Amino acid sequence: MPIAAASLFRSLESCHTDSSPATNDAEVPRMEEPKKYLRGCSRHGQLYFTFGVIADIQYANKPDGLSGWKTMRYYSQSCLHFQDAIKQWNAKDIKPKFVLQLGDIIDSYNKRAGRSEESLEMVLSMTKVALMPFHHVWGNHEFYNFTREYLMDSKLNTTWLQDKQQKELEQSCGGTSDNKDYYAYHFCPHTKFRFIVVDTYDLNVISGEMSIEKHLKSLNLMESSQDKLNGFHLREFNGGMGQEQLAWLNDVLSYSDQNGEKVIIAGHIPIHPKAMRSACLAWNYDEILRTIYSHQCVVCYFAGHDHSGGYHRDSHGIHHVTMEGVIESPPGTNAFGTVFVYEDGLLLEGRGRVRDRFLPYDMGDTLGTSCLTCSGVSSKEG
Repeated sequence: MPIAAASLFRSLESCHTDSSPATNDAEVPRMEEPKKYLRGCSRHGQLYFTFGVIADIQYANKPDGLSGWKTMRYYSQSCLHFQDAIKQWNAKDIKPKFVLQLGDIIDSYNKRAGRSEESLEMVLSMTKVALMPFHHVWGNHEFYNFTREYLMDSKLNTTWLQDKQQKELEQSCGGTSDNKDYYAYHFCPHTKFRFIVVDTYDLNVISGEMSIEKHLKSLNLMESSQDKLNGFHLREFNGGMGQEQLAWLNDVLSYSDQNGEKVIIAGHIPIHPKAMRSACLAWNYDEILRTIYSHQCVVCYFAGHDHSGGYHRDSHGIHHVTMEGVIESPPGTNAFGTVFVYEDGLLLEGRGRVRDRFLPYDMGDTLGTSCLTCSGVSSKEG
């Protein structure tokens, strides 16, 4: 159904004033900057909050082995890595306010083995000791294992964590628990910032439960889709965003423009051809980017899906961060990060295969700086 923008803005206005801290900087406690970053990664010193980010845990009770991409997958390690990430987040002096879990929490093997519900419950049980909530994104392996109807009623549906004024939001916004066609919502952990969880499998050919019209649209979109930069045909393990969700996204971004918010978007599939290394790209990435580019507020898009990870800062200054997959992290490593949200940029503190990065908001700053002074990693981009 079309979104009434005026109604959306009224409900957002309520959550903006009721559920967020005061805007007066004098009333916001100044957090201490992590000592390892005192050598110049963030100049202004005002730390607003932190959050965690992790992707592609892809747990299954099966032996380690090669994937169809000829990459090693460490099924025996994925839950151990996840437990370690939670332990490290819990131990931080400045606790993350939340964690973005970017999808593919269990592997498709579980469906074939008849263990989907059992494996999901086991992985989610690990979050019970976490001192912060998890926002769950849905990836292709969620749809290999479950129907959309099941997911909407499962613990992987975290729309309950969206902004306050829940009833007003559900009446005016698509993409909440009342909308069975796609899974998307937004929340503001700070008056200056809004996070949007999007459904990049709104259109897909994995789920067999969608309408014939939507299934045919998904087939046509997949068959005609192509990564124009690299010449890849985009395959069935990808997906896209439908017109209804794009209209909803456009309205939320319009509100953030008008209220001076910076927006971070989280989805499973990368939406920029330069932010991934294989054919892991949303079918209608160009249409999604056009929607985002029509606004000034978006500063970063976090994705998973491509287990090798990737990074690109586009011509509009948006940082596209593709997180390395936990599932392809050998023993003794890991793949997760903590993001420190500063006044002048985002500082990604990586662990294991995830490198440290400073992501400035200002286009005049160094683009996608790897924090050489504090991490010693190479500045060469993959």
